[in-house]
Amino acid sequence: MNTYKLLTPGPLTTTDTVKEEMLVDRCTWDDDYKAVTQKIRRQLLQLGHVSEDDYTAVLMQGSGTFGVESVLSSVVGDEDKVLICSNGAYGVRMTRICDRNRIPYVHYAESYDHIPDPARVARLLAQDPAITHVAMVHSETTSGILNDIQSVGKVVRDAGRTFIVDAMSSFGGVDIPVSDWGIDFLVSSANKCIQGVPGFSFILCRRDKLLSSEGKARSLSLDLLDQWKGMEKDGKWRFTSPTHVVLAFSKALDELEAEGGIPARHRRYAENNRLLIEKMRAMGFAPYIDGSRQGPIITTFFYPAGVPFQFSEFYTYIKERGYVLYPGKLTDADTFRVGNIGEIYPEDIEKLASIIAGFLAAHKEEIA
Repeated sequence: MNTYKLLTPGPLTTTDTVKEEMLVDRCTWDDDYKAVTQKIRRQLLQLGHVSEDDYTAVLMQGSGTFGVESVLSSVVGDEDKVLICSNGAYGVRMTRICDRNRIPYVHYAESYDHIPDPARVARLLAQDPAITHVAMVHSETTSGILNDIQSVGKVVRDAGRTFIVDAMSSFGGVDIPVSDWGIDFLVSSANKCIQGVPGFSFILCRRDKLLSSEGKARSLSLDLLDQWKGMEKDGKWRFTSPTHVVLAFSKALDELEAEGGIPARHRRYAENNRLLIEKMRAMGFAPYIDGSRQGPIITTFFYPAGVPFQFSEFYTYIKERGYVLYPGKLTDADTFRVGNIGEIYPEDIEKLASIIAGFLAAHKEEIA
């Protein structure tokens, strides 16, 4: 199989040392393995700047969406109502989760190039006292926009509601002081900015809010409180855990610390992103999101003007030369996306720019 680097928002390119951790088979009942789970839980709380007295970490088998559904279906009761703020496909996905689980909700939808307005959230909460929870995405990878969860969190806390944040593609790459920003439940995934591999999601939970969810869960396998009870006791997952993924993630956490923690990783991602946009603009690719709201994770670009452009041909050309991009996810514009997280450095962005320049040159020759 040809090898290439992933310029995507996850799964992403991992280090060889993270991959090597998956060469060992482990028993889920083994005390050493359960100790790895507990180590991971402690490290995640440290990354979120919260204490074990106030918060706890729960690991949940499956992709990030499993984690989001676990929270929504476990902590929002039948008599509750959640306000879902969306400006992309992943915020909209929360409404689909609520539909399937028959969870009462209100949907506040913004256009994909605008962030949810905290003042609008405040008005909606004031107008509808039945709303008990607010949920939104931090890094909306539909477009690459980074939403202002800090301001929304303050509004939610001041209104006495519970705040649920999908920080799937930001936690570990963007510093998030969970408690300070009023976040009660934060969901992320092993294969994002911490640079592990796919297999489980994790949730940072305010302890009192998690304990108050007793009896609300609509699912057996996604029961967040029940998962926590077993894990809190001795690190044992209720059902078969992805052992190889857990070991890889533990190593990835250690490598994040060795890099200099979230501040250092954020600087690398931000420099990748700055250089990417600079190089792409010079070649005629305009970013979809205004610079002030562009996140450091993934960038959406419009197709170039004046060049015959088929994304499938573009994608194949670049993949054959060592990199993989993402197709666009917008419905109202022709776009594609380029991620810059994972084991990616400025030299990779330079190489990508050179490859794209070669693609454009070849097509201009065809026109001539």
